[in-house]
Amino acid sequence: MELTILSVTFLGFLILGIPVAFAIGLAALCTILYEGLPVAVAFQQMMSGMNIFSFLAIPFFIFSGELMLHGGVADKIVNAAKSMVGHIRGGLGMSNVVACTLFGGVAGSPVADVSAMGAVMIPMMKREGYHADYAVNVTTHAALVGALMPTSHNMIIYALAAGGKVSIGSLIAAGIMPAVLLMVCNLGAAYYVAVKRGYPAGTFPGWDIAFRTLAAAMPGLFIVVIILTGILSGVFTATESASVAVIYSILLTFFVYRTMTWANFLVAAAKTVKTTGVVLLLIGVSTMFQYLMGLYSVAEATGDVMAHISTNPWVIFLMINVILFLLGTFMDMASTILICTPIFLPIAMQYGMDPVQFGIVMLVNCALGLNTPPVGTTQFVGCAIGEISVGEVMRSILPFYSALFLALALVTYVPLFSLWLPRLLMH
Repeated sequence: MELTILSVTFLGFLILGIPVAFAIGLAALCTILYEGLPVAVAFQQMMSGMNIFSFLAIPFFIFSGELMLHGGVADKIVNAAKSMVGHIRGGLGMSNVVACTLFGGVAGSPVADVSAMGAVMIPMMKREGYHADYAVNVTTHAALVGALMPTSHNMIIYALAAGGKVSIGSLIAAGIMPAVLLMVCNLGAAYYVAVKRGYPAGTFPGWDIAFRTLAAAMPGLFIVVIILTGILSGVFTATESASVAVIYSILLTFFVYRTMTWANFLVAAAKTVKTTGVVLLLIGVSTMFQYLMGLYSVAEATGDVMAHISTNPWVIFLMINVILFLLGTFMDMASTILICTPIFLPIAMQYGMDPVQFGIVMLVNCALGLNTPPVGTTQFVGCAIGEISVGEVMRSILPFYSALFLALALVTYVPLFSLWLPRLLMH
């Protein structure tokens, strides 16, 4: 009965349009009151969930991304991408994919990636004769790579939700090859649609300009190298690397590029505070929710239900993917990770999936959810910039969806994509 109250109230609050964080917290509180437990239990669980030193990395990574977003780094990356792939058929679409991937490594957030790259690339593509739905689809799908990059704060959340089964260093290294895979799949989809619609090819500016624009973008991209080498070499922890990323971002945008203004700095700081507050609230209420799920053995019950359907690992992983994708369509990445990791990680491990690989599968699913209605945060941002309705974009989304679902299948069923680099670097 208690589990029924927990799930029904949670779904009911979501249907009523209550924000996910409050829906999680209110559902957990209703269940605690029904159980007759002291209300203090709710606050104890919330505080224990948020009072973790490693979570300091989250505001630092968010702040670093916001500084890069508002510090003019995007323009340098766009110029570098155009000079490298702009001469291919549908050159601006290809440039968009590469630029979003590179900026995703700097910002670590799909939404920030769409905001920065979309503001530059979508109007530019429309002026050059590309259809708005193509420009939006290319941008929003390419931006999802940001969830797998070393600067992604969602990786930190998964590593801690996994309860010590995953090292943050291994997870950061594991995201690199899947990120490249997503980029290649996006390039394939963008090229296919460009050829089908007869979009033109650009002109190659020459190696001299290509190398010059790439050199101008390199200081911004170097933040990925700093984080990777610092963590993997043991020079600093994930939390320390995040603070180093902030210092580097400030020095880069204020003194190297000289594109940061005081007004933009304050905007970046304000957005960081707001995002951090939302994420920490989600962490606190999700910890309360996790406590109740552990109390009622939800993971074991879910595993038993799945085992009755099939014991084939491929089928089990497919079911997990479907559930994670569906949940990701109406829940925030952080809340999906925090709620679903304790349920599905033990099941995935039982059927032979490494917890590091499962983390990448989780992040890819959650990222895909960001681009799917009814919530679809990245899609709504892209549509707003492109001045086009979500319905129009959805009508031509199939090639891009197909490309990313292919990438998800490869990450799920070919462990090498996630595990080769961590094993190479960590041993």
